[in-house]
Amino acid sequence: MNDSISEINQRFASHMEHTAQAASQISGDIANAANALVATLLADGKIITCGNGNANTLAQYFCTLLLNRFEQDRPALPAINLGADGTTFSAICRDNRFNDTFSRQVRAIGKSNDLLIVFVDDGHKANLLQAVQAAHDRDMRVITISAREKTDVTSLLQPEDHEIALHNLEANAAAPVMMLIINTLCALIDGQLFGT
Repeated sequence: MNDSISEINQRFASHMEHTAQAASQISGDIANAANALVATLLADGKIITCGNGNANTLAQYFCTLLLNRFEQDRPALPAINLGADGTTFSAICRDNRFNDTFSRQVRAIGKSNDLLIVFVDDGHKANLLQAVQAAHDRDMRVITISAREKTDVTSLLQPEDHEIALHNLEANAAAPVMMLIINTLCALIDGQLFGT
């Protein structure tokens, strides 16, 4: 029992440390990303998200908050998670085009006033790279939210894009901090669009 309590305390302490570290390092990046999201929504654009594995869960969580609500009732905001449609995803994969799973969809539905958010943990990235390239081909802006600095995905970012990068956290430690980033982005979006 004492070993379990010690493990629990250590994990909570580690989470608080990661959260405090992130707050001091990425606050400006979060504010800039929120401004880009608000500008997209005000221009009648939509938010398109993607991520692999556990990062897809974060992408869906963000879309759910935009489509439904965060802390206050408000109109639904246009958001699509490219990983939410298992049938489309598996059909593209079945045809041996895993790297095209997101880029094919971005090319089909992405418009120049839309914005792509790519959630990057520490897994496979080739399809995320293709998604960023497809977004740029469609003149879309991109935001990456990643567990690590300087990933292959972030190396594709252009000056008008935004990066929120945690400082090399393991995926399981990064996920709760990334969820807090999502919550903070939603609070900022709601505040700018609808007041608090």
